[in-house]
Amino acid sequence: MDYEVLGLMSGTSLDGVDLAHVKFRLEDGQWSYHILHAQTYPYPKEWIQKLSFRPDFSAHDLLELDHDYGNYLGRNCQLFMDEHSINPTQLLLVASHGHTLFHQPEKGYTLQIGNGAELFAALGIPVVCNFRAQDVALGGQGAPLVPIGDQLLFNQYDACLNLGGFANISFEENGKRSAFDICPVNFILNSEAQKLGRPYDDQGSLARAGDPNEELLSRLAQLPYYQQPPPKSLGAEWVNQQFLPMAEKALPAPQEALASYAHHIAKQITKTLQKHQLENILVTGGGAYNHYLIELIREDSKSNLILPNPEVIEFKEALIFALMGILKWRGENNVLVSVTGAQKDHSAGVIYS
Repeated sequence: MDYEVLGLMSGTSLDGVDLAHVKFRLEDGQWSYHILHAQTYPYPKEWIQKLSFRPDFSAHDLLELDHDYGNYLGRNCQLFMDEHSINPTQLLLVASHGHTLFHQPEKGYTLQIGNGAELFAALGIPVVCNFRAQDVALGGQGAPLVPIGDQLLFNQYDACLNLGGFANISFEENGKRSAFDICPVNFILNSEAQKLGRPYDDQGSLARAGDPNEELLSRLAQLPYYQQPPPKSLGAEWVNQQFLPMAEKALPAPQEALASYAHHIAKQITKTLQKHQLENILVTGGGAYNHYLIELIREDSKSNLILPNPEVIEFKEALIFALMGILKWRGENNVLVSVTGAQKDHSAGVIYS
């Protein structure tokens, strides 16, 4: 059985909206995929400002932004389909992650904007969205969600490591899927690079030219999150309330901070790989292009880091949310209790049709 789906992803690094047109096949209980078209539409400055974390959003601001962003996603989807000559009747559905503004599962809430009703109205194609809220309501972290796709599509690797706004990892342990956020990555690296007039640290060249601040590395290593057992997840609030205040005590210059953060990220990832004895690692996300960071992880961990083709590096999350949309449509579980810590495996997402 074949399914064609459009998957949408927007991450905390605010690079843009990732769109992936994917054909899935389910045969003899095994899923396979083929990415037909994929593209990232970078955010213009106004949308970067709108989507940047602000703790003082009013209810009116949130409602308006949710509405506007749903329409914005709809326009991007229509543009994508026009540019790639995709007939809407080919598509079973659109699966949209939305954009995370708030994520505090310990307080019982998470919020991904991008109104599904607006998106459905704009396209006339069934929409599956809001994948995280049900898991949080069931006592889970609401993250990471991609491990169901790692299990069904990428199980030939010992682990899947995504280097996006945050680093998260997924692997089999004692017959169950385990996954969690490790540490911030592009969420902090991009911020420091922008202080130096760059949108991001291309290939890690700025970090490579700097010297890490040992005091800063020592302070960051003591953050309580790193000692917590999974399930656990990170959000912008944690970075702003715990990570950055700790970093500011060391008063690093931007280039020194970049070098320090690269070493910190590599150390936290290495600790995880070594603790769970993981060797063959699929690496995806924008951080896979940070050559300096990849070098540090390879040197520290001695693991075999496997970088796939650019489509998988850049669009793996959009691909997996497309699969999650199909699983929801089929009424099958797409979130794993072993990953999020919810009360049970369940089928997450809201359908507009």
